[in-house]
Amino acid sequence: MGRPWRVMLGVERFPALTPTLPPATHTNSYALGEREVLLVEPATPFDDERRAWLAWARSLVSHGRHPIGIVLTHHHADHVGGAWFFANELRLPLLAHRETAARLAGEVRVDRHIEDGERLVLDGPHPMPLRVLHTPGHAPGHICLFDEDTGTAIVGDMVASEGTILIEPVDGDMIEYLAQLDRLAGLGAHVALPAHGEPIDEPTTLFRRYITHRLAREAKVVAAFASMPPAGASLDALLPVAYADTPPLLWPLARMSLEAHLVKLVREGRVLRTASGDYHLAPGS
Repeated sequence: MGRPWRVMLGVERFPALTPTLPPATHTNSYALGEREVLLVEPATPFDDERRAWLAWARSLVSHGRHPIGIVLTHHHADHVGGAWFFANELRLPLLAHRETAARLAGEVRVDRHIEDGERLVLDGPHPMPLRVLHTPGHAPGHICLFDEDTGTAIVGDMVASEGTILIEPVDGDMIEYLAQLDRLAGLGAHVALPAHGEPIDEPTTLFRRYITHRLAREAKVVAAFASMPPAGASLDALLPVAYADTPPLLWPLARMSLEAHLVKLVREGRVLRTASGDYHLAPGS
């Protein structure tokens, strides 16, 4: 795994070790811009990795590239583990959606809120116009950045080319997540740069595949009710049926995903929740 790794003109990738979900072990940070530079994903909490990350960020100046800010895609620990440290060391402002800032209050001070539809234009020989996309679903304040000139999307944890994307029932929202994947598919992006794994050369295909996969899992959740008592079933009863194709070692994560699917189905009126907390299909579903 090379560090740093040149993705294209004006874009470098720096993978750093983070406490992320296996099989992924690293979170990608990106330097965007030929002259003015935004650093995305100040992720690592580990001292040796922080030193390497700082050396990379500081070396940009010798190539005529000047960092002007640090962008947080969302508030999860494997994305903000170095945020305050790097901001202080480099004397740079932190930029994030207000929902991310709210969840980091008291830990990390966000200096500027960025909103859906905002354009951040980075000056350089070829100015880089980045459109901010608020893409909740994995996290309430999740954002992506889209370079409209090159068709490059920086997608954080919306998709990955290594590991999986967890939608859990507290921070996550399956309805929003699917809607935002559909929105990303509509961009016509040429390449997607994820927080975990290698660049994605056919992102529209992958966005659509993620939607198909989630809806296929939802169908298995609905089908699981056929073997449950009519009065209702608990999460733990549904889990081994709806996720029969998943190794039991992964069932703790699958349980959170199952609950996120059930929250979606309840909101849509396709599943009902009993007073005891069990679930059953709504009449006609």
